[in-house]
Amino acid sequence: MKILVAVKRVVDYAVKMRVRPDRTGVETANVKMSMNPFCEIAVEEALRLREAGAAAEVVAATIGPAQSADTLRTALAMGADRAVHVLHDPDPARPLLPLAVAKILRAVALQEKPGLVILGKQAIDDDCNQTGQMLAGLLQWPQGTFASKVLLDKEKQKATVEREVDGGIETVSLDLPAVITTDLRLNQPRYATLPNIMKAKSKVIKKVTPEELNVDIRSDMEVIEVNEPPKRKAGVILSSVDELLDKLKNEARVL
Repeated sequence: MKILVAVKRVVDYAVKMRVRPDRTGVETANVKMSMNPFCEIAVEEALRLREAGAAAEVVAATIGPAQSADTLRTALAMGADRAVHVLHDPDPARPLLPLAVAKILRAVALQEKPGLVILGKQAIDDDCNQTGQMLAGLLQWPQGTFASKVLLDKEKQKATVEREVDGGIETVSLDLPAVITTDLRLNQPRYATLPNIMKAKSKVIKKVTPEELNVDIRSDMEVIEVNEPPKRKAGVILSSVDELLDKLKNEARVL
């Protein structure tokens, strides 16, 4: 069985985001970029399933400009067998929406014919948490979202997924092929070792375009302007409860 893992290149989580001077989006030039943390978890889970004998091949896929190949090389250095790079130069005014991403991944999945697709539950740049669900809908495959534990049964062609919900842990059984999105507590991603980083340079990265996949990625949404959130006002020390109640009632108007 083959596992397809979708990964995304984002601004590193440790970088403080800045808005571009023209206010068309956030600044990405000369900024440290890395693989989305949830995608790292997805890659790690696919590798663990392969190492357990539940899969024969792990294929990583990403959508983005030429620089996104770095993210694929990270996945390959972690242990993925090969990769697919869908080339797309982003337009800040018309960002690639989750539905367009899901359509591209659907086309890749139809070509690769995996038994399982694993994605991070969300990306830390837009926090949409929609792509996995939309992909499952487009493929008409069962889905297990926010997975905190994944078990595969090759003989029965089923996946058992434990997912955290408000009331505790929910367990769902999925017929393969299926789509799974990963939660933070699913695993701890491995580090890419130097030998594996060197080996990754010889692994295959197939390059395609949305046009070659017959996918229309035109966006119906246009970003007019991006602004930083207003700066928080300095706090004040109050001398009594009565003064606090007065401010809550007359200034904040929450009482």
